[in-house]
Amino acid sequence: MTVSDRIRAYLDGLDAWLHGLYHGMIEHPSFEKIEKEAEDTADVFMFACFADAFGIPSPVSYYTAELLPHLTEEFVAWERRMWDRESLVERKGQQYHF
Repeated sequence: MTVSDRIRAYLDGLDAWLHGLYHGMIEHPSFEKIEKEAEDTADVFMFACFADAFGIPSPVSYYTAELLPHLTEEFVAWERRMWDRESLVERKGQQYHF
């Protein structure tokens, strides 16, 4: 192994390490926050469409019932998430307190 090969191997390792550090410190937390915010937005949309699933009467549910065949898989997962969630306020609080 020549000196240039060792230097190249060292620089490749350093590049991988720095990329991992950047991803861990900057990219990953940002992605998590964006994903949680998108999930909350989707939950609000589903709740606005199907509030009667939780016993809250909503005239919109009559018109959004046509969406149910297209959102069946998402509806089941959303309903499970909503029943497991303790409160929306707690979820929002977790986003800002680590």
